[in-house]
Amino acid sequence: MRSLNVALDERAYDIHIGRGLIDRADLFGAALKRKRAVIISNDIVAPLYAARVQAALDSAGVSHQTVVLPDGEAHKDWPTLNLVFDALLGARVERSTTLIALGGGVIGDMVGFAAATYQRGVPFIQVPTTLLSQVDSSVGGKTAINHPLGKNMIGAFHQPRLVLADIDTLDTLPDRELRAGLAEVIKYGLIRDREFFDWLEANMPRLLARDADALAFAIERSCRNKAEVVIEDETEAGVRALLNLGHTFGHAIETGMGYGEWLHGEAVAAGTMMAADLSHRLGWLSAEELARLRRIHEAAGFELRGPRLGVERYLELMSHDKKVEGGKLRLVLLRSIGEAVIFGDASVADISASITQCCADV
Repeated sequence: MRSLNVALDERAYDIHIGRGLIDRADLFGAALKRKRAVIISNDIVAPLYAARVQAALDSAGVSHQTVVLPDGEAHKDWPTLNLVFDALLGARVERSTTLIALGGGVIGDMVGFAAATYQRGVPFIQVPTTLLSQVDSSVGGKTAINHPLGKNMIGAFHQPRLVLADIDTLDTLPDRELRAGLAEVIKYGLIRDREFFDWLEANMPRLLARDADALAFAIERSCRNKAEVVIEDETEAGVRALLNLGHTFGHAIETGMGYGEWLHGEAVAAGTMMAADLSHRLGWLSAEELARLRRIHEAAGFELRGPRLGVERYLELMSHDKKVEGGKLRLVLLRSIGEAVIFGDASVADISASITQCCADV
């Protein structure tokens, strides 16, 4: 088991990465404030792993119940969130009860938001079961649901008490979902860890083949990068925004196409190429580095042409981005591989040109 700590004073917590972690009664028991928990999962993950978490809680002497939600980004909304609140209120769940998010990024975000708001805050544990959630969304305390006008626009910062990233759960992950997670892994190399980017170029075949050692290393390195940024800037007042490379363009794709049509990682990969193209137009990212970005995303199996939304539609959707400040769109761009910046002075003409360059038939 590999472990690291997110050192946020009284909100500090451990991230454990390894095999068989969802069976570890000792890990669950040590993180629980009171011996009562509610497991919240979806109808894809629950049949695979809920019984094992339940058995671990039984061994730890923890009373529990399980809530199963419909799967998918299309259900990351108020009606589905209310199903969680209905279950908690119906069971008279108290503020000392711990919620356990068992699933991918959608479940983690929704359960985290439920934990942040139910009775003004209850503890929760992240048990991410997708590569994307293990390397990104389960760490850092960002919780949210979607709105028809924008992804993750309604939410709160609420740190988990524990993150258990069980690599064994990736065995049942569809290939498409595994590839989607690699977009966020590549991101860390691009924004702040060039050595990791070099490693990813050499080891992409091992990751796609689900080599356990390669996956463990990539997950730990990604989580360590994110934890360091979160410790420095917990509520995204500054440097944490760099973690959103490709996300402004990518969220526009997700919202414009309808939630769930493009997986988050697929949209981020296409969005990263738009941001990289714009970085090159501004004279930062070299042509050679731009080609390396394209090659590594292609090696991971991504379709890098954005969908047919139209430039005006992209710009409209991007105007709802959380990084808009004073009416000005602030984008995460690349000076070079391993060095990202937040830039608010890109012209509409340059942004439009990069969208056109990177999209099909816009």
